[in-house]
Amino acid sequence: MSVARTLRSRTVKGGEIVSRLLAAEGVSKVFGIIDGTYFGMYSTFGANGIDLITPRHEASAVHMAGAFARLTGTLGVCMASNGPGVANALPGVAVENAEGNRVLLITTSRRHAIVEPDRGGTFQCFPQTAVIGAMAKLSVHVPSFDRIAELTRRALRACFVGRPGVVHLDIPEDLMNSSQPENASWFVAPGQYRASGSFPPRPSDVAAAADLLLSVERPLIHAGSGVLHALASAELMEVAELLEAPVTTSWAGRAALDERHRLAVPMVYLDAVAVARNEADAVLVLGSRLGETDWWGKAPYWAAPGQQKMVQVDIDADILGNIRPVDVPVLADVREFLVALAEALRARRRPARRDVWIDSLNERVAKRRKALDKHLSKRSIPMHTAHVPVTCQRVFGDDAIVVVDGGNTAVWTNFYTQMRTPNSMLTTPKMGMLGAGCAQPLAAKVAFPHRPVYCVIGDGAMGFHPQEIETAVRNELNVVWIVICDKQWGMVKMNQQFALKPIKTLIKKSLSPEETINADLGEIEFDALARSMGAHGERVSDPAGLENALRRAIASGKPAVVHVDVDPVAHMWAPNLKDFVAIHAEPAG
Repeated sequence: MSVARTLRSRTVKGGEIVSRLLAAEGVSKVFGIIDGTYFGMYSTFGANGIDLITPRHEASAVHMAGAFARLTGTLGVCMASNGPGVANALPGVAVENAEGNRVLLITTSRRHAIVEPDRGGTFQCFPQTAVIGAMAKLSVHVPSFDRIAELTRRALRACFVGRPGVVHLDIPEDLMNSSQPENASWFVAPGQYRASGSFPPRPSDVAAAADLLLSVERPLIHAGSGVLHALASAELMEVAELLEAPVTTSWAGRAALDERHRLAVPMVYLDAVAVARNEADAVLVLGSRLGETDWWGKAPYWAAPGQQKMVQVDIDADILGNIRPVDVPVLADVREFLVALAEALRARRRPARRDVWIDSLNERVAKRRKALDKHLSKRSIPMHTAHVPVTCQRVFGDDAIVVVDGGNTAVWTNFYTQMRTPNSMLTTPKMGMLGAGCAQPLAAKVAFPHRPVYCVIGDGAMGFHPQEIETAVRNELNVVWIVICDKQWGMVKMNQQFALKPIKTLIKKSLSPEETINADLGEIEFDALARSMGAHGERVSDPAGLENALRRAIASGKPAVVHVDVDPVAHMWAPNLKDFVAIHAEPAG
């Protein structure tokens, strides 16, 4: 009997087709909650070298897939079952697509004879393909068994083309779990249905960019999250050194470089960043949309287009020249471009050193850092929030992956954490999604089990998905959550106070609870909650006791939660509040 005939005689479940195609793409981890509707898929994971990590909420599964993709530069895969499971996943879809993380979401729907279109009154059914289609990069429904492989390949192809985002593949439960004779043509190698490798730039674009950047006196590099997605931090700094050009980043691109480098102008020093962007006579923009948190690339935060030339590199053609006109638009993978640009720069004359300009920017950074660090002299109980990120970084070390979640908590943590190891921070800078930090550290630990992982998160944000502590315990993922507790929606409360009684707020620094609207929260003992799930839990309010509490959490060898009581008034007055308000005002230009 021929091999082809033997293959045709074997039956295969619809879910196994998906599992085998995932394995061929190198997928080794899938995040999602088990359900009978896709048993035909996840029951075959083990045989295909895939581990299933199950959180307690589908939104967490999508966040885990996004975090895994972001840190590893690979595909993150998650799953959700029809109806309510898919509905639970929707917040994750919105966030991970907006953040540009490469995620494949596989869902089930009710049996294909009664959905697409819905017969009417179908249990656990809503137009999930259409709904996700409005939120994601692609959403495709499989109508028949013979098209499972074809449409799975289409979904996988979409994952690797253009700007990363969420791709959705929906398979009816009866197709997922039923069996048909195997067809060898279903199982082709990835290189047979999608282009392999990255997207190199045109040599003429590289040459034009190199010539422009070497022709000016003060070139600047602005790095967006595209640098991180391309895992191009080393290439970024090589080009910066060849050009002798300072580097700023978007919020999403902050972890693209070691901020101790003399060419780094970290994004938290907003005044120095604005000066650099105004004094530069040319800017190389890498994988950034120049969005609202970059003040749309407009004055007074940037020099006007007529006074500043620009090279913009992006893998998405729609981004190029969208916000402001550019002199050299480059459609390419950021890493591929930087490799080519470095080669072109080495072949040309080296620019003169720009010590005077760079030293002036570093002096601005140092001056602002000195002013910020004055908060560290405050030894009040409950503690000042500034102590938390500084102590965490000292305890966990430079190789740690830090996850940041919350409103004012995120501001304080960003301003008091120095990026030293590229691609070591996870957050949701585009969406500012509360609760993602409950799940992201779990995926970070799955991706890098030997690196320390900790999350600094506000008590409001931790309240969204605290059940994921049990997920960490069950999967032996010894991450540490540091929960900043001020028992209020601090960022909202600050806005309310200035809206309701601005003069009194300025004088008193805070209004009483009855003078604001539902901005205060009750007590949750997060340390006790952690212990109830089998994790290590501690509570601390004295800055003198924080370091030892963190060290005990690490030494426990368990997932851990350290509940940190902070001064609620000081916590509201986060750094650079006026600048964050200004972001929402349309700048000139």
